[in-house]
Amino acid sequence: MKALTGLLLLVFGHGVSSVLHSLHYFYTASSGLTTFPEFVAVGMVDGVQMLHYDSVSKRAVAKQDWMERYAREDRDYLEGQTGGLQGQQQTFKANIGIAKQRFNQTGGAHMFQWMYGCEWDDDDDSTDGYEQFGYDGEDFLSLDLEHLTWVAPVRQAFATKRKWDEDKAILQYKKNYHTKECVDWLKKYLAYGKSTLQRTDRPRVSLLQRSPSSPVVCHATGFYPDRVVVFWRRDGQELHEQVDPGEVLPNHNGTFQVSVDLNLKAVPQEDWGRYECVVQLKGIEDISTPLDPALIRTNGGKSGHTIPIIIGLLVLLLAAAAAVVGVLLYKKRNASDKRHKPDGSDTSSENTEGQNPAPEAQPLTKV
Repeated sequence: MKALTGLLLLVFGHGVSSVLHSLHYFYTASSGLTTFPEFVAVGMVDGVQMLHYDSVSKRAVAKQDWMERYAREDRDYLEGQTGGLQGQQQTFKANIGIAKQRFNQTGGAHMFQWMYGCEWDDDDDSTDGYEQFGYDGEDFLSLDLEHLTWVAPVRQAFATKRKWDEDKAILQYKKNYHTKECVDWLKKYLAYGKSTLQRTDRPRVSLLQRSPSSPVVCHATGFYPDRVVVFWRRDGQELHEQVDPGEVLPNHNGTFQVSVDLNLKAVPQEDWGRYECVVQLKGIEDISTPLDPALIRTNGGKSGHTIPIIIGLLVLLLAAAAAVVGVLLYKKRNASDKRHKPDGSDTSSENTEGQNPAPEAQPLTKV
């Protein structure tokens, strides 16, 4: 359950026929970390941060131009988000205390996280939702939306599971939130951010090779959205061996990049003409680049593309640290929202009762 990898999803295969849109919320509470706020909340649409709150500023802030426009039109929006998140901040502080008791801990650095949200396929109109809690980098509690029950992977969460399972009204609310209310908010955000979130930027494709014995790298960059299909094929057939796909990384300008390596050690150069790199992105024609020595950039050409890759990685790490920080410790994907009032379920450990709502989300209560 890798949250960050889930947000930066790379789909390898054929046919980019639809786009899976997502609305995610990430809450992280911490104790014993002097250089990080005690509470941080981030809202993201299609992997783009649109809302931020932390315990230092104690204010919800719109992070995109289109979100600022929405906030101007709905003057109560940011105030509502701020109020809900201030409440969540207190709930999460209590949850860390509860969790420490359940795990028999005293001092040290600890993190409690909550991820929730929904996804919508613009092709078949299907939806999905999820909600999960984590403590100190491990799964603590998750919602089984199909059976409307909570799943506790560790014994310290059993008390919370039992308590929350008994609250049928909250479970029904969460079902409605994840399958309808969250999706409605997602569509609204997509409409406001259409020029940014629903655009299509054509990738630039290069073939790179550090040395004659190194793999040939098919590097695609400058594309948007991040759901792209990149693969090597030989004689028209996709290769599943000899290839090493990389992760999609963000560029500094909001676009993305990805590289797929092809190992040609056992392939004589006279057979290179049988190979080609194919890039597929919804809304544009396939981009096919033949494995032609004349098209391969080596040494200086290769290093020239190393810089944007490194920058992309740094952007990814900084975004994770500043926006989702705790997500790097948490191993699962998934999150949710409510007026999008971020849900209000504290899952630290025992107090599992209140589930009070957060901005654009659903109710959360103490564990």
